[in-house]
Amino acid sequence: MDTLKKKRLFKEVQQIVMITIGAIIAAVGLELFLVPNSILDGGVIGLSIIGAELTGFKMSLFIIILNLPFLFIGFRKIGIKFTLHTLYGVVVLSIATSFLHHLEPFTNDLFLATIIGAVILGTGVGLVIRTGGALDGTEIIAIIISKKRPVSVGQTVMIINVFIFTLAALLVFSWETAMYSIITYFIAYKMIDIVVEGLEELKSVTIISDTPEEIANRLIKELGRGITYIHGEGVYKNEPKKIIYSIVTRIELSTVRAITHEIDPKALIAIENVSDISGSNFRKENAH
Repeated sequence: MDTLKKKRLFKEVQQIVMITIGAIIAAVGLELFLVPNSILDGGVIGLSIIGAELTGFKMSLFIIILNLPFLFIGFRKIGIKFTLHTLYGVVVLSIATSFLHHLEPFTNDLFLATIIGAVILGTGVGLVIRTGGALDGTEIIAIIISKKRPVSVGQTVMIINVFIFTLAALLVFSWETAMYSIITYFIAYKMIDIVVEGLEELKSVTIISDTPEEIANRLIKELGRGITYIHGEGVYKNEPKKIIYSIVTRIELSTVRAITHEIDPKALIAIENVSDISGSNFRKENAH
């Protein structure tokens, strides 16, 4: 087996392990915090909780059955690898919830169950998504819709979940439970973002100035960050310009602004969010 195949095999094993861990963590949040206290999550998991309450069958059964049509759509529209990772994650989640269902919940306090359960659930789902899979079929639909319509994945999932929470309040639980479920959804959603994108927010900074060399040298000295020149041209005067580009942490933004405006008060600074970065020996730690 050559080196490339070994690397691919190692990466695949690593992904399977992370999906397994993520699915088990999500199951802990569901069965030991949320479900015993009649608190829903959104998507297929929420529908599975409703189905289990209405029929008496295990939630784990509904998780697999309700995800199957979404997995088929995902296979047709997104790809085989993502679908297989999602299928594996769903199966592990189903098995883990079935096993944990017989254990006593950690708390019967609705507030604690909502907060802690949502954090644990969001962490598990985030690990799976970061690895390249999903635990909920509605995310697959949301991804497909976002590619064809001017609607984000988050907006589509929100619309679906509002319907699910309303359905739960009308058929199974109370409006109070539905409101706790909305809180659960928002906390879990934020935890997913933190796990997938990281706790430290990264920013890309583009600076257009008449003194780019002085600003770049000062930024390198003060921050220890790499700087890239992008060669452009001003349309109004047709003059060549060196545009400064760098990636910094949120904490370092104030230093970037201060240095730039000190040297060139008229400099243009454009800042954008960066969800992830790899390569170039980039370090998130503050360079000060």
